[in-house]
Amino acid sequence: MLSTGALRAHLLAARLAGSVATSREASLRSYRLFAARDPRVLIGIDPESSWNERDLLGLMAEKCGVSGDPRVTTGRDVIDPERTLVALDAFAERLAAVAQRSGAVLLGTGHPHRLLGFYAALADALSAAGCTVLIPAHGRRVDITTRFGLRTYNLQYVRGVALVRPPDAKSSGGEPGAHTHSPLPVRTALAAAAESGGPLPELVIGDHGWVCGAGQLGFEAIGPADTDDPALFVGEAEGVVSVVVPLDDAVRSDYYRPLTRYVLNRACLSQ
Repeated sequence: MLSTGALRAHLLAARLAGSVATSREASLRSYRLFAARDPRVLIGIDPESSWNERDLLGLMAEKCGVSGDPRVTTGRDVIDPERTLVALDAFAERLAAVAQRSGAVLLGTGHPHRLLGFYAALADALSAAGCTVLIPAHGRRVDITTRFGLRTYNLQYVRGVALVRPPDAKSSGGEPGAHTHSPLPVRTALAAAAESGGPLPELVIGDHGWVCGAGQLGFEAIGPADTDDPALFVGEAEGVVSVVVPLDDAVRSDYYRPLTRYVLNRACLSQ
């Protein structure tokens, strides 16, 4: 089993935690937009409280370990690896709980270039433990508003993990899927599951809009988030999101493999 110390060292060496690639400027901009209720940053969360920039900075300092000093406006953001480790343990506990009852799960990502392998390994382990890995709305059209205008995508599943692709993208090959923060894909998947009369997920695992969109609809949702993704941490603070793991969500895909081994071992799901 990968030790906590070894994982901490990996988090720092791979810059999953510690000094991360996300800039302070990007994070502060996200906090400003969230405070203004910009849907591009809310990504499916409808906050109960009125969160201003200072509130958000305090929350992110508590949850991630970023500087809580508003006078710090430039440089690299920082994630406390101890907070990442604590959250990974909580993440593993939720995996273990759903596996023990052989519950239905839904996995999806807006970061397929980086995190597809991480989620696919979780899907494999949960399936082997008797969980039903849901794939509702496969092939369904999803129209997402982006900074480039309205874009049409298709919801697809790769190794049990949902993602979106442009309609003209090949179903296999070098393009893993599109990057998106939108909650529309998970809303589409959950609506299709309900319409079909099939099982609904007892746990949704993902990032960005997958976690926020599912949590806002009352589903238990867990996943990772970077320092410029305040919506997930607000969701956690308000009890809408179950677990958020603070880490850089855009490093090389193979850097997440030790995290996979760690959480599966902690959840007693190693194969």
